[in-house]
Amino acid sequence: MRRIVVAALLWMGLAAPALAAPLKIGYSAWPGWFPWKVAEAKGLFEKNGVEVQMVWFEGYADSITALVAGKLDANCQTLNDTIAPVAAGAKLKVVLTNDNSAGNDQIIVKKAIASIKDLKGKKLGAELGTVDHYLLLLGLQKEGLTQKDIQFTPIETGAAAAAFAAGRLDGVGVFAPFTTKALSTGRGKVLFSSKEFPGAISDHLVLRDEVVKARPADIQKVVKTWFDTLDYIQKHPEESLQIMAKQAGTSVADYKSYDSGTRIFGLEQNLATFAPETKDPVNLRYQSKIIADFLVKAGLAKTKPDTAALFEDKFVRALKP
Repeated sequence: MRRIVVAALLWMGLAAPALAAPLKIGYSAWPGWFPWKVAEAKGLFEKNGVEVQMVWFEGYADSITALVAGKLDANCQTLNDTIAPVAAGAKLKVVLTNDNSAGNDQIIVKKAIASIKDLKGKKLGAELGTVDHYLLLLGLQKEGLTQKDIQFTPIETGAAAAAFAAGRLDGVGVFAPFTTKALSTGRGKVLFSSKEFPGAISDHLVLRDEVVKARPADIQKVVKTWFDTLDYIQKHPEESLQIMAKQAGTSVADYKSYDSGTRIFGLEQNLATFAPETKDPVNLRYQSKIIADFLVKAGLAKTKPDTAALFEDKFVRALKP
């Protein structure tokens, strides 16, 4: 009898609000995603009429796994870390571009290492299959090397930074704020970074396809909240810096040092990223094809995925003045 009553209420639309669970959005330590903490702290999701549960992950790779496993509705992750699971069969949609990395993803090495060619035979670590592993391989490829030319150690990003600081690795691929830890002893230097590869590392809000189909109105409100948050940060910079630095586990001064290495994307930049394919490095359709080819060539994906259906731009376009 109870099931019949619930079914009737659903048919009349009366029970729907009570059954709408909060959207679970995963995020981890990256300057382009810390604005979401400001949105949460200042009640900006609620102001837009959407219930969101931000889920913090100490390990970035764990958040990607959680999304693919259906434990999250959405996650903050890079384009290459989205294309790889899509190649394995995951049904995902990119709905928002948070930023482009412009130097905050770094390959940090011992000071005695003068060039990328000097990495041959050296022990380097990065989180397997994720963004800075990708950056490391891009750098090696640029100089005609492959992963076979180094001693590669798969290691979680925070642990990689600590291992390098302790002298257990010759070099690491890490992203801010873990770059601060890796460089803290003064024995390391940045060999190259995402600054040398414009557009190669873009960061996004990525959803499971079934969630996009089931809850478009809520997703629209979340996307709007991103731009409202950027507006709030611009109007309240010191308060926002305190919130983001605290979540990052760094000082405000250290957090400010990450500014130039992350290009936060507002509405205009988002419209550009989702535009029809051009050879602009920030164009997602163009960059996704380059990444897909690279992932297969580097052995990070078994098959080249069709990225044509990966991008859902209607939520960004709906906010165009």
